[in-house]
Amino acid sequence: MSEETLAGGNTVGAVRIGNVVHKQASPWTPTVHALLRHLEDAGFDGAPRALGFDDQGREMLTYLPGETAAGRFPWPAWAFTDVTLTQVGQWLRRVHDVTADFVPPADERWFVGRKMEPGLVVGHQDAAPYNAAVLNGDRLVGFFDWDTAGPSTREFDLAFAALWWVPLCPPSVAEGLGFHDSTDRSRRLHLMLDAYGYDGDRHAFGAAIVQRARRQVVVMREMAEAGDRASIALLPVAGYIEQSASDVEALPDDFWVH
Repeated sequence: MSEETLAGGNTVGAVRIGNVVHKQASPWTPTVHALLRHLEDAGFDGAPRALGFDDQGREMLTYLPGETAAGRFPWPAWAFTDVTLTQVGQWLRRVHDVTADFVPPADERWFVGRKMEPGLVVGHQDAAPYNAAVLNGDRLVGFFDWDTAGPSTREFDLAFAALWWVPLCPPSVAEGLGFHDSTDRSRRLHLMLDAYGYDGDRHAFGAAIVQRARRQVVVMREMAEAGDRASIALLPVAGYIEQSASDVEALPDDFWVH
């Protein structure tokens, strides 16, 4: 059976053989597979299933059907609808609730380099439109590409999703993605947080977005300096995220009022 190269793949790339996705494995892949099995055992169907490894040592995952925004500019219209945004908030809440009691394997290892601790959840860490699978333009099937998943606070994972779904990236970038109404961002942010059931201080959540964005920039630039080719290619995106942090920091107080 032939291999079909899948869109995206800024980190390790992926191919599809039938209904199975094959990807280059990483040192943290066994821990991520343990996480995916935990989600499966809990009845969570919004993530791929871990199927082990092929004879080339690549990880194998079930294929999530649906359309993605990966490699498409502007993004599909569903990336900016209230229906999708609501489902994203609900999906994140389910993931966080299910992973709050996740016990990682003894040789736990994550891309983020953090360890699971009491009070943390496991966040996808990159739940953006380019990693979403959507059917018929209105049903979020789930998110793929769990390589960078890892322990975090709920806010830290929510914050990165908000950057790209609200979106809170620079206006010029948002225009290129297909989002044309910057005056609607506050409403969209609160819609996402309401769907999640977020009951924290929303002004403080703004500070979490700034912190999350700047942390992302540091990691991307450190990896680029170390010679990681994917990170080097993504340096312009690091610049966008850095500008996002400054823009969010400058938003007026009433932006965060529900």
